[in-house]
Amino acid sequence: MTATSNKSQLAIIFFTVFLYLVGFGVVIPILPILSRNFGASALETGLLLSVYSLMQFLFAPFWGRLSDRMGRRPILLFCLVGETLSYIMFAWARSLEWLFVARILAGFFGASLSTASAYISDITPKHERSKGMALIGAAFGLGFVVGPALGGGLAVWGHHINPAPHFDTSFASYWVAALCFANFLFGLKFLKESLSEKSESAAKRKRFSIMWQYLNKKTVGPLMTVFLLSSLAMSSMEATLILFMGEKYQWDVKQVSFGFAYIGVIIIFTQGFLVRRLLPKWGERKVLRLGILLLALGLTGIAIADSITGMAITMTLLSLGNGLANPSTLGSISLLSDANEQGAAMGVTQSMASLGRILGPALGGALYGAVAITAPFWASGLMAFLGLAIVIIIYKFIPEHGRVG
Repeated sequence: MTATSNKSQLAIIFFTVFLYLVGFGVVIPILPILSRNFGASALETGLLLSVYSLMQFLFAPFWGRLSDRMGRRPILLFCLVGETLSYIMFAWARSLEWLFVARILAGFFGASLSTASAYISDITPKHERSKGMALIGAAFGLGFVVGPALGGGLAVWGHHINPAPHFDTSFASYWVAALCFANFLFGLKFLKESLSEKSESAAKRKRFSIMWQYLNKKTVGPLMTVFLLSSLAMSSMEATLILFMGEKYQWDVKQVSFGFAYIGVIIIFTQGFLVRRLLPKWGERKVLRLGILLLALGLTGIAIADSITGMAITMTLLSLGNGLANPSTLGSISLLSDANEQGAAMGVTQSMASLGRILGPALGGALYGAVAITAPFWASGLMAFLGLAIVIIIYKFIPEHGRVG
């Protein structure tokens, strides 16, 4: 591909990931409503969220490995069709059991995000690898801002159209299915194959053996552990922040939603602009170290802050840290992995993030209820500082300016 073609394909991947995250975000505000209507307990509602991440943990390496063998384009397109069907099933669901089936399918096909990361690895030169990964982070942030607002708006619109039970949530779900299918048609027309050389060996290895292989690799394994720790810390915070803000500052869901939107906006700015300016000057290792440090300070600061102003400062630090750390971690792992196994490497990395999203909410909730309302944030900060310690230990082996060593 030419440089101009690469830029257009990056834009297409950005749009594809953005629409995927919009669909995911749309479900966030309507899932608790729908599950409650079907008689779900708080635990069952939480499991509906966890099962999605569980499927991503299990199948991200599968899709990444398969894309190394078959190519990125067919896997991405196939999974977009699968996501469309999962959201149609979500709209049709009239029992808790079928909601679980729909979320399991959505997580199974949504695990293909690892393939999108591998696609970026294929079409970006080494010195711009982490900048390319930042596009996925920016799409995540933008989708996380737009999705929940759109989901709430569609549900309200659907209720005005027809106040019958479940029509509002089904209406929103059909819109998500339409978005996914439009995304498929868009990719079918414009998305080109990025993989020049396909790998047979990567496809033959078993899921857990390939995960174990990457986790045992020098530098790559520790970086994947850092990615797991940051995901675990962030998801633990996200699961308990609304409770914390309500108890300490009397914030309601609307105010906390604006708070999360603020986090999303800062992440968009960081990964869409700041990372792209800092990486050429500082390189992956310095940006990663700064990002993990800011993340640790921000998470710990939540437990310490005694005013809304203090919370605003810590949330800014947290968002900047997350926005700097994620693309530099992904970019470093990509640079340290073989060119014909980018799908497998990104799949294992995304599995680590999914594992964090599975364990984080449960850990945060348990600490919040059994220890203290500040305990989840002390624990999250500790996990981020542990990630910082790992980065410092392997610092000289982390790529710099797109170069290894």
